[in-house]
Amino acid sequence: MSPHILILGGTTEARELAAELAAGRPGTQVTTSLAGRVSRPSVLPGDVRIGGFGGVDGLAAWLREHQVDAVVDATHPFAETITANAARAGAVTGVPVVVLRRPGWQPGPGDHWHPVGSLAEAADALPGLGRRVLLTTGRLGLAAFAPLAQLHFVVRSVEPPGPPMPPDAAVLLARGPFTVADEAELLREHRIDVVVTKDSGGAATAAKLTAAREAGVPVVVVRRPALPDGVSAVPDVAGVLERLGFSPGR
Repeated sequence: MSPHILILGGTTEARELAAELAAGRPGTQVTTSLAGRVSRPSVLPGDVRIGGFGGVDGLAAWLREHQVDAVVDATHPFAETITANAARAGAVTGVPVVVLRRPGWQPGPGDHWHPVGSLAEAADALPGLGRRVLLTTGRLGLAAFAPLAQLHFVVRSVEPPGPPMPPDAAVLLARGPFTVADEAELLREHRIDVVVTKDSGGAATAAKLTAAREAGVPVVVVRRPALPDGVSAVPDVAGVLERLGFSPGR
């Protein structure tokens, strides 16, 4: 019987893995599951399902029903609930779970980073750092910044955010990758004096960090949540293939 791999997707790495498995491993059944938070997801190879599983029990039941041989959690580094659910469902069913996480960003010379543990901590830090904020933490969780009426926010997200939001906010809908030149122009145009971001890692949205460094703008960086106990991550698609027992290029 051909192996069935379930990819918990939504990231560039998830798309790359699905393409690698579908094209390079004939006979492998690939299903990518998306949470459904993006209205127009990219076309993916293999089968695609949209929506949640209904917690640990629902995911475990799905794994059994569809005879899944391995799960790859390639969700966003801040999707901690699905990561925890996948780990528990894998333990319940005996299905191995591999976590794929791109490496996080690291500060370099000239960076003025302020690491924090949550969006709430980011909001607390802002009044002492600047008055005009580029907020790039996505459309969810903006309630943490809603009380900051004295600050102006430029909220950038892929999908339109909903309330509650800061009262003085302009919404910018855009999808990466972004160039350093574009990000520098954005900082100048909106007179941004502080940036807020999650440590998503990867190159698609890293240009804002370079632009902020060159402009001398501080960056509040929300640290990633810890992985569940006993769970470790691999940094790339090659690491996943190795964990799954696939030889490179075969």
